[in-house]
Amino acid sequence: MRAAAALLPLLLAACTAPPSCPAGTAPAVVAELAFGRNADGVLRVGEADWSAFLAEEATPRFPDGLSSLDAQGQWRAPDGRIAREPAKLLWLVLPGATLEEASRRTEPLAAAYKARFGQESVLRSLRSGCAGF
Repeated sequence: MRAAAALLPLLLAACTAPPSCPAGTAPAVVAELAFGRNADGVLRVGEADWSAFLAEEATPRFPDGLSSLDAQGQWRAPDGRIAREPAKLLWLVLPGATLEEASRRTEPLAAAYKARFGQESVLRSLRSGCAGF
């Protein structure tokens, strides 16, 4: 038991340490945000709306680059039914960022989308990785 207790700090440090990256890459955070496009079962965020959001909100916050992909999302509503909707996936690679910094940088973008389009939520997923350009 004492050996396990002694190993715990080492294991926790390994989980929070930057990854050891292969040659030609460096530590980075990969952030993925999923933006639903429906409200009340109706498409509310069209292609022109999305393009304007990217130009006015996402690009100024992440001028070094981003990728936008079409996606299909689903989630369980409070009444138990499965709701499906078209979505946009925004993929960001943030070289040298910490998970905390990535969270601070992506949260205002999610908040802007929710306010602009009356959305309940935006999924944000953050993970440590390696990237090379």
